[in-house]
Amino acid sequence: MTEPIPTLTRPSKGRERESLRMSHERTGARLVVDQLLIHGVDHVFCVPGESYLSVLDALYDVSDRIRLIVNRHESGSAFMAEAAGKMTGRPGIAFVTRGPGACNAAIGLHTAFQDSTPLILFVGQVGNDFVEREAFQEVDYRRMFGPMTKWVAQIDRADRVPEYVARAFATATSGRPGPVVLALPEDMLDAMAVVADARPYQVTQGAPSTDDIARFRALLAASERPIVIAGGPGWDAASCLALQRFAEDQALPVACAFRFQDVFDNRHPHYVGDVGIGINPALAARIRTSDLVIAFGPRLGEMTTSGYTLLEAPVPKQPLVHIHPDPEEHGRVYQATLSIAAGMGQAIAALRASVDAAVNPERLTAVAAARADYLKWQEEPAVFRARPQAINLWRVVRHLEDRLPADFMLANGAGNFATWGHRFHRYAGFRTQLAPTSGAMGYGVPAGIAAKLLDPRRTVVVLAGDGDFMMTGQELATAVQEGAAVLFIVVDNGLYGTIRMHQERTFPGRPSGTTLVNPDFAALARSYGAFGVEVETTEAFAPALESALAFMTAEGRPALLALKTDPRIITPTMLLAE
Repeated sequence: MTEPIPTLTRPSKGRERESLRMSHERTGARLVVDQLLIHGVDHVFCVPGESYLSVLDALYDVSDRIRLIVNRHESGSAFMAEAAGKMTGRPGIAFVTRGPGACNAAIGLHTAFQDSTPLILFVGQVGNDFVEREAFQEVDYRRMFGPMTKWVAQIDRADRVPEYVARAFATATSGRPGPVVLALPEDMLDAMAVVADARPYQVTQGAPSTDDIARFRALLAASERPIVIAGGPGWDAASCLALQRFAEDQALPVACAFRFQDVFDNRHPHYVGDVGIGINPALAARIRTSDLVIAFGPRLGEMTTSGYTLLEAPVPKQPLVHIHPDPEEHGRVYQATLSIAAGMGQAIAALRASVDAAVNPERLTAVAAARADYLKWQEEPAVFRARPQAINLWRVVRHLEDRLPADFMLANGAGNFATWGHRFHRYAGFRTQLAPTSGAMGYGVPAGIAAKLLDPRRTVVVLAGDGDFMMTGQELATAVQEGAAVLFIVVDNGLYGTIRMHQERTFPGRPSGTTLVNPDFAALARSYGAFGVEVETTEAFAPALESALAFMTAEGRPALLALKTDPRIITPTMLLAE
């Protein structure tokens, strides 16, 4: 009997490439770039440096698959990578050169660490033949970055690149997300190796146990005045919607932790405010008198707890359920009644499936009362009645909401100016906010640019203070170069306002080190090739906004509105002198 002729199947292009990669030599630099492709990277932020020239050369060959964004300062690269990590849930990627470049990028790492954002920073390094000699720009990155990252390593051998990079992605995204640093010695990047590629990374998250769910059900059933504080890492659109449904089913008021206001749609009747700096006193009282606080995701740090006063440490007076992905976070400050180490999606899915819907009339009444407190807190502040000729930032925020799409993204750095956005803007749901819980000044400009580059269809607004803008304003050049049509609104009051506020409170009448002499921000924007207009009155804002939007649509470039604000209106509740 004749044997059938075996069919020869041509491997797929993907498998063919994999086979070639396994059998052909590649440089360490090529291996690094190949791993980025395998792990789904499509944007890289950098300031070029001689220490990783080989990586830049390897990126040239994949420019159709990985977009290389060149920044003007390494803080811009790190902030953009952090914003990308926030937006996508995948690690943002930045490359910087050794020594000074790494030092400049440290602020983005610190922000990613405190904000629990996945980020991988690749840093050029001196060759292994020069190490430990304090060679040009040599730094021990394990010592430098160890306390503010999840993992720091140096890849000394090209054949271990796939292993290290795969671990970096898994570490940055699993449990509590955070930053990872990989140092790349120059000689390793040029060395040749034959090694198989890694598989795409997988995210590992815990889920509530059967006992966790049973105890949660009992605590919730016994509660008459529960409240949810939502925030932290690991949310996506589906889990945010599931939380909304859970709040409706159980008649729960939902507040959002400091700078996580987009976890829950602020327009929803169950949203009752943000738990952060300058918290609504009525909301603070509600949390203090609650008979069950459900902290769904946040770390319960200083800002969210009003300096650890909303909840007493180490044992809160209120029963506390703390849901957070990192087991090490549980018990760090507070001994919760119930601690659940789980990812947000896993936790909300398990709880919704196991806790029956039971609309409690008393709870619904409490939700309505808390919502009414929030809406009252949203009303126009009296400070503008005291100085009616000043630019009314409350009306500016309201006009932005009326004029722009509901899902526009608002990015900001740090300073008193941010209060106007945090308190008065109603974030329309998941990923409409980019703001640093680390309190990093200069974050908003690069973060907003990154947001626009990753999602060009989205309207992106950056709210920045004058001091805040000047820290990273050079990235306007990046926005123009990359065609990122972002709207920048600079609140120019000639002060480091937050510090001046504290100064007047502690040392009244003795200003020191807080006065700023600023450039003409509108002219500065125009010099970069952006649109720039100075706004001096509330009435002038609307037509200026229309001109800016028209320019952005027609030219595909950014626009800047410089608002000359009254330095005496330092907060929504009082004048500086008060």
